[in-house]
Amino acid sequence: MNIPLSTEHLGKRYGNSWALHDCTLAIPQGSVTALIGPNGAGKSTFLQMAVGLARPTAGSVSVLGRDPRTDLAASLPGIGFVAQDQPLYKRLSVNEMCDVGARLNHGWDRPFATSRLDQLGIDRRKKTGELSGGQQSQVALVMALAKHPELLLLDEPTASLDPLARREFLQVLMDSVIADGTTVVLSSHSVPDLERVCDHLVILSRGTVRVADDLETFLSSHRLLVGPRATEADLSRVGQVIQASDTDRQTTLLVRAPAHLYDTRWDVRDVGFEELVLGYLAQPGVVQAEQRERIAT
Repeated sequence: MNIPLSTEHLGKRYGNSWALHDCTLAIPQGSVTALIGPNGAGKSTFLQMAVGLARPTAGSVSVLGRDPRTDLAASLPGIGFVAQDQPLYKRLSVNEMCDVGARLNHGWDRPFATSRLDQLGIDRRKKTGELSGGQQSQVALVMALAKHPELLLLDEPTASLDPLARREFLQVLMDSVIADGTTVVLSSHSVPDLERVCDHLVILSRGTVRVADDLETFLSSHRLLVGPRATEADLSRVGQVIQASDTDRQTTLLVRAPAHLYDTRWDVRDVGFEELVLGYLAQPGVVQAEQRERIAT
């Protein structure tokens, strides 16, 4: 299987601070990957290096089998990118934006773009700056999708949208993914939205990869354990502890562990996606070393 986006020990430093450090991962072909992390985790830096807008300080990135910095002209036709600031010319009408898209991108699918915009009820005669925030986001997405890219990178595209606008945006996205088999990397703080549309997961924290895994595998390999106040010896027997909290009499553990635990002291519960993600983000020192080894092999 081809790997549309991969990195090896990728890092980016600004001054004395690393925005991204020792990032090694592979995005599976045809996946919709959630890119999750707090502000400052390195998400935008990662995406900017993937599209050649930033040069790595260390390591390497491969996009569609090419280095986006040294082979940018060959890489760009296969990449769609929507940045946080919705890169639209606000003084141009939507129709004029479509003209720009057609001129800048060989093979740009104008019938697809105009049909999709009409389905969304967007007046193509209006200047993009006169549209609502949700409509501007939809225009930016359609502009990217009209390239029919092999790889689509989205940096917080729904951050300013209300719940209805987010749902419409994600529906347009998934319709195109299903039609074209596009590989998508979607950065967002809206964990419920990501759970609904994504099948792969990357969690960044403090500039480092904490998780890179298939979503179903990630969920099925974690448990919430509740039991009497635990000792260090108790913790060593339950698997990898991601997060622990104690009261005077009770310990609650979020663990990566086998499906069946045979220690009767613990009440074993399933854990939801949002709770699991927040558990990893609350413990930035936890690294999934075994996942990185799997990627390397």
